Amino acid sequence: MEKSHIKNEKSTLADALTPQQIVAELDKYIIGQFEAKRSVAIALRNRARRQMLAEDMQDEVAPKNIIMIGSTGVGKTEIARRLARLVEAPFIKVEASKYTEIGYVGRDVESMIRDLTETAIGRVKTEQTDAVEEKAREATEERLLDYIFPVPRSLQQRPRLQDDTLDEPEEEEDDDLLQLPFDLGPDPEVEAEETREKERDRYLKTRERFRDWLREGRLEDKPVEINVKHQNMPFVEIFSPSGIEEMDINFKDMFNNILPSQTKKRRVPVSEARTILMQEEAEKLIDMDAVIGEAILRVENSGIVFLDEIDKIAGRESRHGPDVSREGVQRDILPIVEGSTVMTKYGAVRTHHILFIAAGAFHVSSPSDLIPELQGRFPIRVELKSLNKNDFKSILTEPKNALVKQYAALLQTEGIEAEITDDAIDEIAALAFQVNESVEDIGARRLHTIMEKLFENLFFDAPDLDKKSITIDAAYVRSELSEIVKDQDLSRYIL
Repeated sequence: MEKSHIKNEKSTLADALTPQQIVAELDKYIIGQFEAKRSVAIALRNRARRQMLAEDMQDEVAPKNIIMIGSTGVGKTEIARRLARLVEAPFIKVEASKYTEIGYVGRDVESMIRDLTETAIGRVKTEQTDAVEEKAREATEERLLDYIFPVPRSLQQRPRLQDDTLDEPEEEEDDDLLQLPFDLGPDPEVEAEETREKERDRYLKTRERFRDWLREGRLEDKPVEINVKHQNMPFVEIFSPSGIEEMDINFKDMFNNILPSQTKKRRVPVSEARTILMQEEAEKLIDMDAVIGEAILRVENSGIVFLDEIDKIAGRESRHGPDVSREGVQRDILPIVEGSTVMTKYGAVRTHHILFIAAGAFHVSSPSDLIPELQGRFPIRVELKSLNKNDFKSILTEPKNALVKQYAALLQTEGIEAEITDDAIDEIAALAFQVNESVEDIGARRLHTIMEKLFENLFFDAPDLDKKSITIDAAYVRSELSEIVKDQDLSRYIL
């Protein structure tokens, strides 16, 4: 079986985005925060620069990890997520607060690398599935036709005993054959072969007709019975002091080797059968060893781990006892950040060149409350600014898929054209800023709560409205939200 080949990732500076290009791309989705964008752009460019160095120097150049300091909703997570999408790098977002000190029940810190590897495996496998899509589609079409219009039993190849056991007799000259004084009539084997040829021609013509119908979509809802691979996996529970991740046993592969793969018949529509068979055919064409190798290479050289809520584990308590200490979690995270080898079910993964972007509000604590060793592994610190009224206004209108465009598009699905005026946008931005100042600053997330409340009645009544054109101005915004904003006790719960 021909396997798909994986292209090596380009690593020259000519192929990498420049810092200015990275910032320009981030500007399409994130308003402001230039310093944070600048820092991540430089860190990303330095990765490409490192790959251009000699091999002995590449290992010496460590990634410049970043700590983003800012309240919730100012764009910390979005910057990291958009950055990963921009460069198609393996990316995972984890909360530092969900990890526990070694010896306590909970997730161990190495699981973040395992999860990152799983993410990379899925991405590379998807890429390879797309690469072999055409071949898989052709094979799927043939299998579907076999199920819809199977080969008649009379046309199926029957093995001949003499082919396997006896040699072909030598052909005799016609002159040596005995000449009979009477005609034996037509040869039955010749007649049978001619009949099979006619039946084969009819079958092929009918099969091609079904092929045309299949491509035209006329058979999508027709039921078809297919054979699907099925394997009953036994349920196994394992308890260990450090959690099941420490066991790191691939039970699926183990049982695949022990238990034979079985098939079961399923009766499904042709559309669903195509999806099932397409997946099976694609897996036959994909070289999983190459996928795993490429995925681990990407994780080690371009992986990004976004470590959120790191401020929740900042602090050095002097208390003793069974409680999980924050400093203990920091010390467990330290080896992963400074560079170690994590064993996964796909093999060893080195974390020496994975980029870690930590983030936290640091309202109560500060980055200096982290243990010195961990502080030293995050040399770049960026403070994100709180959002003001102008920022809210820009967020509503400027990004590629801004909130105003989203809500207008949702109403368009009901056949309603909604025009949101400039003074309405000014009023929404002012109300969001006011509520953040008076209740609690949750950044741009406040816009989501206000927009939902503003459009609540419209979304509810939209299917029954006779009027298909609506203008939302400042007066409409005030009529819907002003009373709630004035009542701080009410806005605390609603907005």
